[in-house]
Amino acid sequence: MNGKKLCIHGHFYQPPREDPWMDTIFPEGSAAPATHWNERICDESYSPLAWARRLDGQGRIIEIMNCYEYMSFNFGPTLLTWMERMAPDVYARVLEGDRASHARLGHGNAIAQIYHHVIMPLATDLDKRAEIAWALADFEARFGRAAEGMWLSEAAVDTRTLDLLAQAGVRFTILAPRQAREVADLRPEGGQDAWTPANEGNLNIREPYLVELPEGRSIAVYFYDGPLSQAVAFEGLLRHGDMFWGRLSGMTGEGLLALATDGETYGHHFKFGEMALAHALSQARAGEQNVELTNYAAYLAQNPPKRRARIHENSSWSCAHGVERWRADCGCATEHKPGWNQRWRGPLRNGLNAVKARLDAHFLDLGSRLFHNPEAALIGYGRVLSGLETSKAYAAAHLRPGLGAPERDTAWKLLTMEKWALSSFASCAWFFDDLGRIEPLNALTFALRAMQLGRRTGLDDLEPLLLSFIGQASSNDPALGSGHDLWNQEVRPRRESSETILAQALLRLWAEGRLPEPAAGASSEAEAAWPGLSVAVRLAGQDAHGNRQGTARITWARETGGDEHAWAWELAEGGDPFAGCLRVDDTGARCIPAAYIPWGKRQALALAWVRRVEAQAWERQVAESRLGAHLFLPFREAQTTQTGAECWERLWSPLVWRWIMGEVPASRDFLSFLQERGREHPERALLARRVGQALVRLLEVPKPDCQALRGILERAAAVNVAPELSAAQNIYWTRLKDDPQARLAGQALGFATA
Repeated sequence: MNGKKLCIHGHFYQPPREDPWMDTIFPEGSAAPATHWNERICDESYSPLAWARRLDGQGRIIEIMNCYEYMSFNFGPTLLTWMERMAPDVYARVLEGDRASHARLGHGNAIAQIYHHVIMPLATDLDKRAEIAWALADFEARFGRAAEGMWLSEAAVDTRTLDLLAQAGVRFTILAPRQAREVADLRPEGGQDAWTPANEGNLNIREPYLVELPEGRSIAVYFYDGPLSQAVAFEGLLRHGDMFWGRLSGMTGEGLLALATDGETYGHHFKFGEMALAHALSQARAGEQNVELTNYAAYLAQNPPKRRARIHENSSWSCAHGVERWRADCGCATEHKPGWNQRWRGPLRNGLNAVKARLDAHFLDLGSRLFHNPEAALIGYGRVLSGLETSKAYAAAHLRPGLGAPERDTAWKLLTMEKWALSSFASCAWFFDDLGRIEPLNALTFALRAMQLGRRTGLDDLEPLLLSFIGQASSNDPALGSGHDLWNQEVRPRRESSETILAQALLRLWAEGRLPEPAAGASSEAEAAWPGLSVAVRLAGQDAHGNRQGTARITWARETGGDEHAWAWELAEGGDPFAGCLRVDDTGARCIPAAYIPWGKRQALALAWVRRVEAQAWERQVAESRLGAHLFLPFREAQTTQTGAECWERLWSPLVWRWIMGEVPASRDFLSFLQERGREHPERALLARRVGQALVRLLEVPKPDCQALRGILERAAAVNVAPELSAAQNIYWTRLKDDPQARLAGQALGFATA
């Protein structure tokens, strides 16, 4: 084991879930109680890896480790975009982990990833170049440095992709060992090639290989340890940290021991897998068994390739048939249900290819009149998406001078069209077992949006073209029907119009309690905003029945100009907000929101309402419960429960809150009642979360009151309430662990303090 280097790589990726009009993720019922799968998997994997607990023999915390500081990793750009908006604390730890590793090793742990996770051997040359350029721009904007390596989606590779990576300055990528076709020593001056067939059994995976490319270029390739990666991902090696470390430290041989798995393996696929990883990383960090942690870039800098390799063209890490999983019924499946097939994959691929070819031709033809060079404009658009370049600077560099406002708006719409068209080729659309899953339906939705933008910029309607292919496919579930059925029932209803956008804006403002109210002598205004667009709603007045009317302006985030509309919202009898109807521009057309807005968007509006109303109800109950402890009289002789117990139980949560926060005294009978009625109370989890949030607020101030924190935890324990402590523990570890005055608070939070 002398001189062994260890590199554990995690590939972090989620299928694109953004609605292509709003550019935000709407609720997914299968992820409940989380809002959607990005949120759920972040809670189960990405966040635990950012704050991985290491425990002593008594279960107390001895360290909270940022695993991103010690493991190699890549994140999908679209996933990081969501994380930056919605989980900024986790996002900050990812960036911090890369900075710390760069300071320690001279090379950061993070590598880039193909932007939309497309299968590169199946992409056009233009798409290949755009995906690489956009990914590198996104990486530079986030990590503040150029990417040295890049993860290929599904490790799918061909020589052209490697050549384009090398042209873009990428130094290495990572492949599965079975993707190596043959190897040879570096050719000596005037020497002869001596290629040896390679396979998983004879390939030396402890070194990088040089892949020679056209025109004298080359790129380094690492082949990860296949059996060890398989054991981590599928064989339960993460059940215990000592078992994981024992397998790693027991490997013999010199050089680089490198394994690669989906990053979600840690915590999502295997609960507490991040703790097993943290244990192994801590052992290697300490130099146990002469193992030293490194990353791919650092190892390559110290150990240039001594041998060459040739790859199997059109191969990948998750399909034994090359890349057929993403275009054919090759037999690769995730569930292997009897009688199921994947014959739908071909029509889906062919249909999207046909649409993309027409969109590309439209972009290049019309774009030649708008851009200096349409291809260069598309490649460079990633710098705008990443924030490396402003829209103004981009326009100055790429748009032809003298364009009017309509032409400039068309140019931006063309770029957005290409963005969503590229999104439709994310690999997950073909990976699973059925056309009716959310991933293929999302891919078709992205294509729907791209086709809509094509029409708005003068292209023919491409829906018949797409349906001519999709109509050849069917779901394996007879209840879902054919590709035509899925399009008509699941995809086409997602298409936004001015009516549906305005309906959502009005309903959202109503749900959030911000809908403009009539003001004497003046109009009132409010804005509903999503990342992809915003709607400025102006109220002009209302009729005798309470029906509102006004005007609105829809502004798109990455386009110029906007759409102005007049509207009239007629409320429904009975009060159902989804049953009202909206008239736009006085055309006589009526939009029934419940009929036109898909389930996920209606669920988002319902969540906005229920969260506001519940928060208001909670504040009211807490305020009204202040006297509860005083009015809860002690029991008399032989009394076993409180008179009117069902009413007191209804107020259990705010009464307990008042006690835990130290705001009221409590008699013995009062505490006993709260303990007894709280055992099965449905609000236990919600109260635990609220107390945890209160602890966070207490610790976030410049000089936390640690005595108050201990008091809250002691009173919570007295009524058998276990607050959610993870966020408070994270703050303590990052801010207070070295403060002697906070030691007792640390003990109360579960730390093994000296």
